Amino acid sequence: MAPTSPSTIATEPATRLHVTGIPPVGEVMDLPDAVVRHIQARRLRRSDGLVLFDGTGGEYTARLDTLEKRRARARIEAFSPREAEPPVAVTILQGISKGERMDYSVQKATELGVARIIPVISERCVVRLDTDRWAKKQRHWQAVAVAASEQCGRNRIPSVEMPCGLDDALTAVAGLPGVIFDTEGDRAAHQLEPASALATLIGPEGGLAPAEIQRVADLGWQRIRLGPRILRSDTAPVAALAVIQTVIGDMG
Repeated sequence: MAPTSPSTIATEPATRLHVTGIPPVGEVMDLPDAVVRHIQARRLRRSDGLVLFDGTGGEYTARLDTLEKRRARARIEAFSPREAEPPVAVTILQGISKGERMDYSVQKATELGVARIIPVISERCVVRLDTDRWAKKQRHWQAVAVAASEQCGRNRIPSVEMPCGLDDALTAVAGLPGVIFDTEGDRAAHQLEPASALATLIGPEGGLAPAEIQRVADLGWQRIRLGPRILRSDTAPVAALAVIQTVIGDMG
């Protein structure tokens, strides 16, 4: 069999890593311990290419200059202003669900371009923790968003805020147009009104209580039908964001 032409050989995409304190082009930086462990797990080698981003926009191409058991350094080669943000900045008020379901919601919302996630301790939320444990959860969910940004090619990381009640969450998005997806909505998905930024509310495993739905309806939020089926708490944010990004975002 004839050898494969060099032009047709598939190349492995460079590993994308979120780091802070990236120096100017041409300089060498010590990579953080967590990043070194990730590099070791990926079995990268000295001189392998990297893409580094700090979450404020744009990305840097770099190359492993030093790779030891517990130490790695990267030489910064170039900066690109590339962005992968949608034209609509969506804030999700996400009713907190248990365990991996919440992780999945944060991960997929990040992949679909969410700008901000506010975990909501809603009426039917079954997870009840003290302040310290909520803070630990918040840090964990933020790390999930960072990892999802590395994977999906985003250079801006959505913020995951401290869990709060619905009233506080609504105060945090005051002034933004809102949309809620439910089986009794009075509009179809294609009637979603265009906006450069909006908020949406997603319920936990037990769904939103009628009073919570009425609360946002009284604020003038759009009520959009998302089909006749009841979606799981980790399916609903994916479906809602897919609709938003298709109708007024970058997936249409």
